[in-house]
Amino acid sequence: DEYRIGEVNIGSNVLIGANSTILPGVTIGDGAIVSAASLVHKDVPPGAFVGGNPMQLIYTKEEMEARNKNES
Repeated sequence: DEYRIGEVNIGSNVLIGANSTILPGVTIGDGAIVSAASLVHKDVPPGAFVGGNPMQLIYTKEEMEARNKNES
């Protein structure tokens, strides 16, 4: 059996949805959002919105800012 060992680093102002699993060695950047029931198997960039099993990038910080600007 293979085991993966590593530190998990979670930045400031991060939102992690219920029932999400974060694997060892992953870093979640400042201001990132992880949707519920996600499997986080790789690093999440700062400000990104990710979700799914396995995790996929839904929006980058820049895409979210542009979307919010267009809605206002």
